[in-house]
Amino acid sequence: MKVPFLDLSLQHQAVREQVLMALAATYDASRFILGKDVEEFEKNFSATLGYPRALGMNSGTSPLHVASVCGSFGPGDEVITTPFTFISSAWGISYVGAKPVFTDIEEDTFNLDPAKIEAAITPRTKGIVVVHLFGQPARMDEIMALARRRNLFVVEDCAQAVGARYKNTPVGLVGDAGTFSFYPTKNLGGCGEGGAFVSRQDGVFEKARLLRNHGSAQRYHHEMVGFNFRMDGFQGAVLNVKLPHLAAWIARRRAIAARYRAGLKLADVRLPVQPDYGESVHHQFTLLHPRRDALKEHLARHDVGTDLIYPVPLHLQKVYASLGVPRGALPVAERVCDTCLSLPIFPELTDAQVDHVIKTINAF
Repeated sequence: MKVPFLDLSLQHQAVREQVLMALAATYDASRFILGKDVEEFEKNFSATLGYPRALGMNSGTSPLHVASVCGSFGPGDEVITTPFTFISSAWGISYVGAKPVFTDIEEDTFNLDPAKIEAAITPRTKGIVVVHLFGQPARMDEIMALARRRNLFVVEDCAQAVGARYKNTPVGLVGDAGTFSFYPTKNLGGCGEGGAFVSRQDGVFEKARLLRNHGSAQRYHHEMVGFNFRMDGFQGAVLNVKLPHLAAWIARRRAIAARYRAGLKLADVRLPVQPDYGESVHHQFTLLHPRRDALKEHLARHDVGTDLIYPVPLHLQKVYASLGVPRGALPVAERVCDTCLSLPIFPELTDAQVDHVIKTINAF
């Protein structure tokens, strides 16, 4: 039995007719940049997931950049973040000339360890970029208590956590700013790049609105140096079609994760922990095993697709070599990168396919 790691064509085939009709309407009306489709998506996204408002942007990286500007990060500042994430989580810090400070993670949730954050704070620390990795919310109570004591601006990178909640609060609203990605592989993915920005704070949100569109609230009048981070009308149209399906897709991901948890019995496998403060939306289901590479090869021989997300921590990436953080400095993140293996977990998987993955792993 073949089990792909991910097959986007199944989801796109199911909504194909609706998407093509929506794209045709956008095309015929020439609504290519922002406009009605994006405005409707912003309203629908907010109403569906519990946000007071949202800004659609052209990628998941752009709102991270905007959040760093809103936090007034700049040269000479330090901003704490995780080394176990996709590189764009740190890009917003680097884009504004600040220094990313990588601190270690919890091995059970893969998210920032609040105790390690406190130890890394210096007089130059200006903020924290928290990543809700693989859809699992981080420990925001502890992080926010620390941030408020030290007057730090907190960005929540929710790229993999759309639909997740922390103690009944939508992720992105606990900190000072929240950012999202609608890259095609995400739980809510467009047909191209896309992202969003949220904040409870009026001043932060309005500054982000200006930054998104050339620093302009009125055409040809510019209040600050801004960016061209506007969402395409086509992406707004696609996301409006997909958004009503998100709850069912998340429910299916959770059912698959529960099936993995109940069925995986292989010795030495460590499964991700599900804390009671926030249920994951399972963008990934990532296990740890000391013989990860051999297990990956075993699964491939039995037609099971897997991926290594992420095999190299950010502090050991060439781009951040100048920070001088040596191997061994962040042992938990390094161990996780060396032993992590992500399994297939997308809504269109059948129970039979999931059971084949479980059986194959248990036979390793």
